[in-house]
Amino acid sequence: MYKRLSAILFPLATILLIGALVWGYQENKEKNAILINAENQYQRAFHDLSYNMDRIHAELGNTLAVSSTSQGMHRKGLMNVWRLTSEAQNEISQLPLVMLPFSQTEDFLSRISNFAYKTGVRDLTKEPLSDNEMKTLKSLYANSGDITKDLQAVQDKVIANHLRWMDVETALATNKVKDNSIIDGFKTVDKKVESYPELDWGPSVSSIYTRRSVKQLAGMPISEEDVKRKALKFSDANDQAKVEVTMNGKGTEWVSYTAKVKHQNGHLLSMDFTEKGGQLISYTDEREVGSKKVSVQQVIDKAQEFLNHKGYSDMTVVSADQYDNLANFSFVREQDGVLIYPEKITVRSAMDNGDVIGFQASDFVYEHQMKRDIPQPKLSLAEAEKMLNKDYKVLYHARR
Repeated sequence: MYKRLSAILFPLATILLIGALVWGYQENKEKNAILINAENQYQRAFHDLSYNMDRIHAELGNTLAVSSTSQGMHRKGLMNVWRLTSEAQNEISQLPLVMLPFSQTEDFLSRISNFAYKTGVRDLTKEPLSDNEMKTLKSLYANSGDITKDLQAVQDKVIANHLRWMDVETALATNKVKDNSIIDGFKTVDKKVESYPELDWGPSVSSIYTRRSVKQLAGMPISEEDVKRKALKFSDANDQAKVEVTMNGKGTEWVSYTAKVKHQNGHLLSMDFTEKGGQLISYTDEREVGSKKVSVQQVIDKAQEFLNHKGYSDMTVVSADQYDNLANFSFVREQDGVLIYPEKITVRSAMDNGDVIGFQASDFVYEHQMKRDIPQPKLSLAEAEKMLNKDYKVLYHARR
């Protein structure tokens, strides 16, 4: 009887053991794949950040180098700076820095972006750059050069020592930040930015930062359960999907939540929400991106559809930048045919299938107004076109 029982149970136990080993191996394989994809996403965002800071520095230099009478080149350079700082802000939002003090640098980039936009869009033939604005540009050129060098120093260490961003995320989560070259490098950058003397940004830019505050956000503070529900809804995941929520900035005015949702295909979706009102600040899909297979226009159309689906209606693309298998777009809200540039969302798309894999919406969150009082234009369309450089070709008109 025992022999007969053993003959039945032993093969069954063997099958169960093999099944458990296979299941464990598969689970470990999937976990490693998620970690590798997340690391690749972090590395790409960091190297793109370093690259775009160098481009910002170069564009500021080009803007300073041209003659004071070259208003067209000043406008072109300033708008390029505005576009590149938007991309740099988007890349910062994709790095695991929510628990690392980097707010000074983020604020500095935001001010550069607004300064470049406010000065670049005005009629420079009637109101050219003032002496104070040229002085500010020179300071920004020098400061951006310092930031670029410091980021490149961190980049050199990352490459030479094969440093991993996943280790940064773990160190920050466990408060074991000692002797981490990446964390030390970013702290150095932020501390240096904090030490910069106050610049004259002009009243139009300074008023933005005097006004911008968490207190201006509508709605009540949300809980971790609220964040989970919002993250599941935004990611179109089912209620059974795994969600991890982390609170950032506890005890400060700028409390936020980070939610990580495991996608059905195995990769992670990361979202940051404000505590007050529960508004989405940034979104990142940490999947691996394949080779380019779709056109820029197809990607723009898909990004527009994504924004509409997520509740961001009346958004119009105003800039595009493609490199390798990725594309970055800046969208602004349109009201009655007028583009509202302060209400900006930066979108990153994958060019293997056109899907949106990230966006940064902090400008939109803090500047959005349901209905703006827009004054009548001071120039007619024909008058505006006469002021363009003769080498420019008009492709479309934003006001319809």
